[in-house]
Amino acid sequence: MRILIDADGCPVVNLALEAGRRRGVPVLLFCDTAHIFSREGAETITVSKGADSVDFALVGRLQPGDIVVTQDYGLAAMCLAKGGRPVSQDGLLFTPDNMDGLLQSRYETKRILAAGGRVKGPKKRRSEQDDAFRQALERLLEGV
Repeated sequence: MRILIDADGCPVVNLALEAGRRRGVPVLLFCDTAHIFSREGAETITVSKGADSVDFALVGRLQPGDIVVTQDYGLAAMCLAKGGRPVSQDGLLFTPDNMDGLLQSRYETKRILAAGGRVKGPKKRRSEQDDAFRQALERLLEGV
C-alpha cells in the first residue's frame, strides 16, 4: 500500500505525508511542470504539462490497494476501476456507490460553464475539512 497524491493545488499534502511517515507508508506526489515541487519523505513524479497528464501518470503507477488523494472525480473513477482507494481532500471516500452521482454533477457543471453560465467556486478551507481528511485517511490506512 502507498499514498499517491494528485498534488497540483492539493491543500493536504503535508497531512498525508505526516500520516505516511507515521505508518511507514510510501508517499508519491504527482505534478506537472507548471507546479514543480518536492517534499522531504516523498517521491515526486513530474510529468509534462497537458490535459490529464498527471492523472494518466498516476493511474499508470497505481497498484491495487493504493490510496489516492484527489479532488478529480474522473481520476477517482479510474482509480476505483484499478482497485485503488481514492479519497478527497475533504475526506470524502470515493466508492462505486457514489461515483455515478459525482460524475453526473461534474458533467452538469461543465455543461453550465460551456453555455456561458457560472457556478460557485470552493469556499475558504476550514480546519474541519482537514480533520475530516485526517480521519478518512486513517480509516483507509487501517484498512477499515
